[in-house]
Amino acid sequence: MIRNALFVSLLCSVFWGCHEAKLRLPYLGHYDVVYSPSGNDTTYHRIPAFSYLNQDSVKVNNTTYKDQLWLVEFFFSSCPTICPLMNHQMLRLGREIDPDIRREMQFLSFSIDPKNDTPSRLKRYRDSHKLPKTRWDFLTGNEEETHRLGIHHFMVFAGKDSLSAGGYAHSGAFTLVDREGFVRGVYAVINFDLSINEQEYARMVKELKILYDEHLTTRKKAFL
Repeated sequence: MIRNALFVSLLCSVFWGCHEAKLRLPYLGHYDVVYSPSGNDTTYHRIPAFSYLNQDSVKVNNTTYKDQLWLVEFFFSSCPTICPLMNHQMLRLGREIDPDIRREMQFLSFSIDPKNDTPSRLKRYRDSHKLPKTRWDFLTGNEEETHRLGIHHFMVFAGKDSLSAGGYAHSGAFTLVDREGFVRGVYAVINFDLSINEQEYARMVKELKILYDEHLTTRKKAFL
């Protein structure tokens, strides 16, 4: 009887251990492989240091949002097509997710048109679209650096395009970044025809919950 109970307990432990392993999100983006006699180690690149002004003309950088989960988009305030749709999906996400998760999150909207998107203009944009005033920053800074960040680190396209409406082009994807600055998910929620990819949206919600639970587990282990 005791042996059977121990066997069942061990089996459950193995099962849940495998289950937890499956629930961890992958690390995305550039990586290095460090070779050593004891085995190879893969090191993924974090989002590099950046510095911007937010909608309140306050200088912020990556450490401003330390220990928070980031959901990132690239946009510009005069965008007539995809940007309002992206903002709406971020607003929708903020309303639909669990409040405990929302308190651990920071939404970041990087302007790819900083020449026109001054802090005051970004603030008017936020207010006119009735977007939240907390845990959502609109950032403006060096244009070239912003485009580089989007393409090489946040893994979404952002740049000038004379053939696109408004003179800029960017993907309709959101990037999920963990508390350590690693990219853990990219979600193409807005399709090319400006329809909403509900499957991608649902995946984003699901994986955000997975990442939140992962960090809760890490935090608990740190206190043991």
